[in-house]
Formats: sequence, structure tokens, C-alpha cells
Amino acid sequence: MKKSKISMFSKGLLLIASVLLLSSIFFPLWRIELEAPQYPEGLVLQLHADKLAGDVDIINGLNHYIGMKTLHAENFFEFSVLKYIFIGFAVLGLIITFIGRKKTLYTFFISFIVFGILAACDFYRWNYEYGHDLNPNAAIKVPGMAYQPPLLGYKQLLNFGAYSIPDIGGFMLIGAGLLLFIAVLKESKILNRFRKANISAALLVCLSMTLFSCNSNEPKPIKLNSDTCDFCKMTISNGKFASELITKKGRCYKFDDVSCMIKYVKSNSDLVDAKLYVTNYSNETQFIPVEKGFYLFGGTISAPMGGKVAAFDTDKNAIGLQTKLGAEKASWQTILDTY
Repeated sequence: MKKSKISMFSKGLLLIASVLLLSSIFFPLWRIELEAPQYPEGLVLQLHADKLAGDVDIINGLNHYIGMKTLHAENFFEFSVLKYIFIGFAVLGLIITFIGRKKTLYTFFISFIVFGILAACDFYRWNYEYGHDLNPNAAIKVPGMAYQPPLLGYKQLLNFGAYSIPDIGGFMLIGAGLLLFIAVLKESKILNRFRKANISAALLVCLSMTLFSCNSNEPKPIKLNSDTCDFCKMTISNGKFASELITKKGRCYKFDDVSCMIKYVKSNSDLVDAKLYVTNYSNETQFIPVEKGFYLFGGTISAPMGGKVAAFDTDKNAIGLQTKLGAEKASWQTILDTY
């Protein structure tokens, strides 16, 4: 009889998985991000268990021009049942936690996986229908062009880049699935083949991958001779003068010259709250928030697009190169006013 019971460890995993399943209904499950030059902050469509959110009205306006159907939650049967499916899974998880039988755990896990596969198929069908069923009288028509968003990942649609990725609620569901998978491995004795240290390391790797897959508001490393400047479209070749802009939504824009970043911000009024970073002239892999930098201007400083700005992490480092560069010290506000 005891052999058919699940361990306290697995019960704990089941309990956490049930909480994640229940919590997911309060957060967006999936997001489709649209990136285009005319929308520096990008557009986002968020899919909740029972509604659509994000820039729905703007996206519907764009859909109208290219002949796609407009998006309304009441047109999707899934939004009327999905929340209750998650609640049902959460309740079942709690019941199985108290029943504590291995067969019910295995059945629960298989049911959850089958549901995930069916949900992915339904999402693909939804994307396909909306991307191919176009109004022939649309204002913008491109022969042979379909606008099906990717199921997962990136796809170019005209001048828009579309990213389809899990959102907070989606990562909760993924986390619940991983916990159930670990419980199944534990109860089926497969985990006994590995040392506890190896198990811990594997769990840490999974957790790290989940955390790093989320949007970050930190600067991204610049790939020299590969990344392009988002203002002048030139390849970034000198890291000493590079800079980055991170929007409130976590979108990163890269520039080969501080002057390019400033001009880009001034040409897009909705970026006034974005975070701006400059690279350290003495250490081009280090990014410095613009308000914390120390600057030299003019002299022999020659950035790729004619800029005359060099940024440093300390006043001492700036003074150390001031004579050599024949430049003057300047504040960030002075540099902003110059460009």
C-alpha cells in the first residue's frame, strides 16, 4: 500500500504546481510583440485566460488596413472556458495532493501535457486563420502575403517584427508543468539514478533559464561588426562610443554614437522615460547610466557619426585622458543641448 503513495516531497511539488495554476488566471499567459520604426516602444497584444489586453485598439486599426479581422474577446470561445479549466486543474492538483496516489499523479501529469498540446494546436489554428483570412477590399494588399504571427519566436511581417513569447502567466504554467514532471520522475524512481547534487544543479539550471528568458531592463552586450545602429543603420564597429536605450517595456535599442541616441530620443517624444546608457571609453564592455557618467567633449574625440563625446565611469578616469584627447569636461545636460 505504501508503494502506491507519493512522497511528501512530491506532495509539496503538487501543492506549489496547483498554486501556480490557480495564480496564472490573474496574469497574462502569452504576448505577441510588434516592433516597427514608427512604434519605438513597440506594440503588445497580451492574452489572458479570459480577455485580451495591451495595445488592442491600435493593433485592430492596423489589422483593418491590411484586411485582417479585428480582435475581440467575445469572438473567442476559449476565453469563456480557459479560466475554469485552470481552476479545475488547480483543484484536481490539490485533491491529488491529499489522496497521494501515484496513479492519480501520473494521470494528472499526462492530462496536463495533453491539454498543453491541444492549446498549442488551437493557438496555431487561431494564428493561421487570422493571418490568412483577409478582406480582399483592404486598403493595403500584398499579393501572396499572409500575416500569420509565429506560434513561438520571431517572424517578419512587412515592416513589423513579430515576437510570440510566454508572459508571466505562461511561465507559471511552464513552472507548474516542470514541477509535475519532477514529481513524476521522483515517484517513478528515475531520479534515484542521479546524485542529489546533480539534481540540485539541474533544478538551478532550469530556474536560471526561466529567469533569463524574461524581459530584462538591463543593457545588452553589443556585438561589434554585427549589430546595427537603430538611428543611422550603420554597423556598430567601435564599442568605445556605443550607447543603448531601454524602453519601459524592456525593448533595447543600440547606437554607434551618443549623438545618434540623443537624436533618436528627440525624434520620438514617447521615449522621454526610457533608460539611457553609454559605454565606458576606458572599458567598452561596461555600460554607465547617462546620469552617472563623466564626459569629455571635443578635441580629438571622433565617434563614428561625427560625435565628440567620450564617457567615463569616474571623474578621475575622465581627467586622466582629458589632456591627451584635448577635450573639455561637459555635463550630460550640455551634451543633450548640443545635439
